[in-house]
Parts: sequence; structure tokens; C-alpha cells
Amino acid sequence: MNQKRSAPYGGKTVLGRALRPHYDIGASLPKRLAWYFVNLAVVYNPYLPLSGPRVLALRAFGARIGKDVNIKPHVKVKHPWKLTVGDGTWIGEECWIDNIDQVTIGKKAVLSQRTYLCTGNHDWSDPEMPLTTAPIEIGDRAWICAGVSVAPGSQVGDGAVVALGSTVNGILPADTVCAGHPAVPLKPRRYKAGGGGASGGE
Repeated sequence: MNQKRSAPYGGKTVLGRALRPHYDIGASLPKRLAWYFVNLAVVYNPYLPLSGPRVLALRAFGARIGKDVNIKPHVKVKHPWKLTVGDGTWIGEECWIDNIDQVTIGKKAVLSQRTYLCTGNHDWSDPEMPLTTAPIEIGDRAWICAGVSVAPGSQVGDGAVVALGSTVNGILPADTVCAGHPAVPLKPRRYKAGGGGASGGE
């Protein structure tokens, strides 16, 4: 006779507890609700071509945004008060900065279209799957190419290039071209005479 095998830990995960915040959100409920609607109306808005209003909205909610930052439509930012962006940085369409922990992006960096920065994870060894967080750092002049996912706790060094569709999970050294799942350094990044910085992203 077949016996029904019981799953470990009682057979179910308490999703309500798993998804409940176990971190310092850093803002009151009214502020978070206000940001939800401002994010939709301004930062994410696909019909607003201008970057300036997006920068102003993020700053108004606590983001530290440098000069000459260009933020394209369809961008999502979870908690602007946990975001720092350096001068001259470019953030492309459909980027998702899922920053329940701090995200720091350096000067003249490029986040191409559909970059995903994820600062949260779940402890799968615990039956209640508690939420864990870790910050992300993107260095000066780094180029995160289109469709790249960056895992919690990752660091991308100054001037590093992460190739199309790769996954970053760890520390990538400065001035290298990296690719893969997870991304690994493939070769040094060579600059032409008179160069020395990432540009564009289209």
C-alpha cells in the first residue's frame, strides 16, 4: 500500500511571514504610499520623455542624484531614499532598481535597458523563507549592458563592462569585460587614445 510521504518542515511555507519585511524600510507608510503614486506618474511614466522631472521626483523622496543624470522612461525604483547615483550616469528604459537595501551607482556609469538590480533574497534553508537583503555597488564608468541581472551583495568595479544578458553574483574587478552566468572577467577593457569613460548605452 502506498503511503503518502510528508514533506519536510510540516509541508508548507508560511508565505505571509516570508514576505513580511525584516529590514529597515527607512520611510513611513504615508511616504511609501506617496512614492508609489509618484513613481507611476513620473519616473515610470512611458509618456514623459524628459529626464529632469524624474530626477527631481527621486530627489524629493530622498535619493542622492548627481548632476547631468539621464533617466529614461519605464524605470522603476523601489525605495528612492536608498539610492545614490553619481554625476553623468545614464539609466535606460525598463531598468528596475529593486532596492530594499542600498544601491550605489557611480559617476558616468551606464545601466542599459532592462537592467535589474535585486537587493533582496530569501533564506531557502529556513522553512519560513525569511527575507534577506544586501547592498549593490556599481562603480564609476561601469557599463551594465541590456538585460543584465545583478544579485544582492554584488559589486561591479570602476570601468567594468558586463555583457548583454549576463548575471552578476559577486565582485567583478575594475576595467574588465565580463560575461556569463555568473559573469566572470574575460579580458581587460582597453581604451582608445584620448578615451577613458563609458558613453551612451543605446
